[in-house]
Amino acid sequence: MEFRDLKTQYQKYKHEIDSAIQKVVNDANFIGGNEVKELEEQLADYVGVKHCITCANGTEAMTLVMMSWGIKEGDAVFIPDFTFFSTGEIVSFLGATPVFVDVDSETFNIDTIKLEEAIIKTIEEGKLTPKVIIPVDLFGLPANYPEIERIAKKYNLFVLEDGAQGFGGNINGKRACSFGDAATTSFFPAKPLGCYGDGGAIFTNDDKLAELLKSFKVHGKGENKYDNVRIGVNSRLDTIQAAVLKVKLKAFIDHEVEDVNRVYNLYNERLNGTIETPIIPEGFYSSFAQYTIKLKNKEQRDGLQAKLKDEDIPSMVYYVKPMHKQDAFAYLDLNDQDFETTNKLCDTVLSLPMHPYLSEEDVDKVCDVIKEFMV
Repeated sequence: MEFRDLKTQYQKYKHEIDSAIQKVVNDANFIGGNEVKELEEQLADYVGVKHCITCANGTEAMTLVMMSWGIKEGDAVFIPDFTFFSTGEIVSFLGATPVFVDVDSETFNIDTIKLEEAIIKTIEEGKLTPKVIIPVDLFGLPANYPEIERIAKKYNLFVLEDGAQGFGGNINGKRACSFGDAATTSFFPAKPLGCYGDGGAIFTNDDKLAELLKSFKVHGKGENKYDNVRIGVNSRLDTIQAAVLKVKLKAFIDHEVEDVNRVYNLYNERLNGTIETPIIPEGFYSSFAQYTIKLKNKEQRDGLQAKLKDEDIPSMVYYVKPMHKQDAFAYLDLNDQDFETTNKLCDTVLSLPMHPYLSEEDVDKVCDVIKEFMV
């Protein structure tokens, strides 16, 4: 059993993927080929925004947006404490200060009440200037954007949606990566839509921002690549990866998002009353980058993970250490008591195998082991 089964996906679409890669090789157009532009158009259309700008990976996608907004030393950027390191890393990388916010115990996404409290506290302290909120669509579930966007407007803040895990989700039909002032996603292989290496994309309806991003991602280019009008970076999506993603995007739209939600329902039906299963608020739809359950304590979580391993069932803990406890952020001198929910989640969450090609028999096997352990 695979945690995310990329092998079965490849076998299903082997002919289309191999043909797409071979075309790029035959054309020898490895950088900036037609496939890149075509993919950007298809992604923008799917998400429902004017612009999609691809780049080298999801981390640089966020960095490029922050560069375009001029985020710098003295600026405060509000992010959830329960997330992958890169969301905070890109803030410090540009000299700004990440302000970690505890998360909601049910959705795992940023707690909007605590978010506003953190903004007010930062303003009152007067040491940093609040500039950006970076909500994360954790495990595939979009964050509470109606409330986040209300707060951002109230305090005149940018919103950058970190949709690395959320691509394919929606809120009342409005797709992930269409929220806020800009959004980013990752095409890391294990993501809901992944390529065969690294890749990322930025989404926005802002024409000026889109032009800045296109410049920053190619050495700060102006009219052409030898006309450099600002200091930028080298962050492009390879044509081969774009070709792979075009094939996989069609499968993603045709059936994969629907299929992971089928698996979600199978898990929920079988685990109902046995363990705490994911909660999807009314009107929200998840792309289920992960299917994450909660145990009572760390000992029980670790015991279940060991039992699953004995039965050759893979599982993962996202995340074993919260952002505020990462050594890289030790200089912030944070109060551990401000992150009660995140601390508990790091000790109690466990992610089970989850992908569009998971069979009902596999789900039964996983759930039977869990039920046996919980007796």
